[in-house]
Amino acid sequence: MCFSTTVLANTKVKLGMSNATAGPVASLGAELYLGSQTYFEQLNLQGGINGKQVELLSLNDNYEPKLTVINTRTFIEQEQIFALFGYVGTPTSYAIFPILKKTGIPYLMPFTGADFLRRPIQENIFNLRASYLQEAQTQIDYLINKKRYKNIALVIQADEFGLAAQRALNKELSRYNITPVVNARYQRNTRDMSHVIKKLQTKPIDAVIFIGTYEPFSHLINTAAQEKIDVLFTSLSFIASHEVYSRLKYNSRVMITEVFPDPSECRWTICQRFKNDMTKAGVNKLNRVQLEGYINAHVFSEVAKRCEQELSHACLIKQFEQYSFKDKDLDIKFSDNNHQGLQKIYLSFSPGALLP
Repeated sequence: MCFSTTVLANTKVKLGMSNATAGPVASLGAELYLGSQTYFEQLNLQGGINGKQVELLSLNDNYEPKLTVINTRTFIEQEQIFALFGYVGTPTSYAIFPILKKTGIPYLMPFTGADFLRRPIQENIFNLRASYLQEAQTQIDYLINKKRYKNIALVIQADEFGLAAQRALNKELSRYNITPVVNARYQRNTRDMSHVIKKLQTKPIDAVIFIGTYEPFSHLINTAAQEKIDVLFTSLSFIASHEVYSRLKYNSRVMITEVFPDPSECRWTICQRFKNDMTKAGVNKLNRVQLEGYINAHVFSEVAKRCEQELSHACLIKQFEQYSFKDKDLDIKFSDNNHQGLQKIYLSFSPGALLP
């Protein structure tokens, strides 16, 4: 069956979201879902998408690719969802990539900056967030041009996420003829950093770039502080800065690149809508991941509304490739040769760390 010609026949727009709602990255899945679901609830009260209610189905995959494959097949074969939406992770996205190519089902706004979801362009895949390559460029520029660091270590999650991010980082480092002084790997879904700490103690290091999730990253930073390892720690947006900073026990130096602004500082009109809707939903602690989920839902809904005659995959893809949205300095734009809507990177620094 070719999903690209599928027409939505029922009265609901069913979306499938598979991500971790348990385990070491549970907060990412839960917060992303919360932001999206809050938007869809308000949308449904206003009539939904051209009279059709949006139903967001969520299944937990524990950030384990095998479970992501099972959940995806469940969504497609049993739930007959219209599109896959808001998945979290590079290894999980990589595991279902053959399914995406075979079925042509829309894969919308995943929480990953992986390059294989961007180049070459896949007709049915649309990203909103900036790429890991763009984050790597920003990080390396900061470390080398701003801080004048040369002794840089990499601590990498041993899976497709780690490999994808490492490729981007090494590409940028090579532009400055710099090779990492330490390369250390650790297993996904663990926080055992003892072997990493030993490696970091063997060389003079200015900065440690960490690729992984927030629990092991926080544990590494706190353990390093206890061991008197005084370096700047950095990581990508997948880490979720608010999760890391809330777990720090010392005044450690941490810098994280983000792809959405802090809601408390955001001046976009849609940010005010986000704050109002989250307050209505009883959510008082707001963060970037919720905001990303909310804007993901906004973009999907606005694109789908343009298919007034019939909501089909063919129409959705066509309308995505023509969609743009401007709100102050928020500039979302897709085209037939660009399936990534946002390009901007933000720098986030840990409280009390005397940075930048």
